[in-house]
Amino acid sequence: MSTKTLGVAVALLFFLPGISPASQSGKITSAEAKNHVGEKEIVCGHVSGTRYADKTKGQPTFLDLDGRYPNSAFTVLIWGSDRAKFGEPETKYADSDVCVSGTISSYRGAPEIVATDPTQITKK
Repeated sequence: MSTKTLGVAVALLFFLPGISPASQSGKITSAEAKNHVGEKEIVCGHVSGTRYADKTKGQPTFLDLDGRYPNSAFTVLIWGSDRAKFGEPETKYADSDVCVSGTISSYRGAPEIVATDPTQITKK
């Protein structure tokens, strides 16, 4: 390895410390999601709580990762208009380890991904 190549490699080690092993694998934890709002990511965690709010406007289904609402680290939101595609997500994913892909948004300071297609959610 030339001196110039070695210098570039060393420089990269110092100037790219923000690249964590998690982001290099393409997946982040539910706890890391709050630092990636606005980014398309794959977020993984344990579904600790679920709720189908059938009497609420939009009939949302909530999958709470790594803690139960209001203390969950991350939420997967499935609107009622997309619910039929998922079957009964509050049962299907309950107490499972999952990964969800999509753009992370923030609702009242909490990170979430709106899932519109079942291919966005995979069980680990």
